[in-house]
Amino acid sequence: MAEQLPPDSYLDPRPLLRKYNLRARHKLGQNFLVSPGALHAIVEAAELQPDDTVLEVGPGVGTLTAELARYAGCVVAVELDDTLVGVLRAELGHVPNLHVLQGDILKLQHAEVVRERCGAPPYKVVANLPYYITSQVLRKLLEEEPRPELVVVMVQKEVAERAVAGPGEMSLLALSVQMYAEPRIVERVPAGAFVPRPDVDSAVLRLRTRPEPLFPDLPLARFFEVAAAGFGQKRKTLLNSLSSNLEMEKAIVADALRQANIEPSARAQELRLEDWARLCTTLPAPTT
Repeated sequence: MAEQLPPDSYLDPRPLLRKYNLRARHKLGQNFLVSPGALHAIVEAAELQPDDTVLEVGPGVGTLTAELARYAGCVVAVELDDTLVGVLRAELGHVPNLHVLQGDILKLQHAEVVRERCGAPPYKVVANLPYYITSQVLRKLLEEEPRPELVVVMVQKEVAERAVAGPGEMSLLALSVQMYAEPRIVERVPAGAFVPRPDVDSAVLRLRTRPEPLFPDLPLARFFEVAAAGFGQKRKTLLNSLSSNLEMEKAIVADALRQANIEPSARAQELRLEDWARLCTTLPAPTT
């Protein structure tokens, strides 16, 4: 694909914010990336090719969008803020392989939107995600089919660290991410890389999605029901937390834990995904 922008261009958001007399909208989690180094880290992690299709969530004034359109074959940028949609179309409307849409990513059938503009999957997701919807967006991207083959997102550093955590520091987020993808932190990004400056540091998180969930024969609804019950009172032992949240007798839960080779005194954050999978097969199914 021929480049549609000068190869040395960098769409710095600060002049654009002044040009259009814009202020970041806190309620929409708007923080604009001003670090070329962090921008390069995102683009490099996405391994973009001329025939790639990319979905971008929350493009803002188009700093990352311009880079995606430079290297990918087709880009769909979904922005909630209608004022920023106008800026994007004014600044990047001449780029033929870019499609700017106004909408809420949490309400859209995102894979269908990509298919309509760019053709059938596969596709990638590359984004600087608003912090307040990060977990919801990740879950939607990973659970709805067809899933993207690769997700590269800027997120709050704490969220990235939770996503890649291992036994001892596991969380429901880690289970949700690792069930569907192999996560890796690409780069940590300081708060000063954004305007306005957020209260926390960020990180570039890369998720290589699995062809199918880690335990394809396991009912996923049951897996996450059991896991949510275990994490529901994570300061308590699994025996107490599961018994309370699943409304199940302790003796039954204790027997299921032992059959799954899990100590009843263990806590939810200590278990591996494989432990949860075994526990789903040993715990009695809920009665209706």
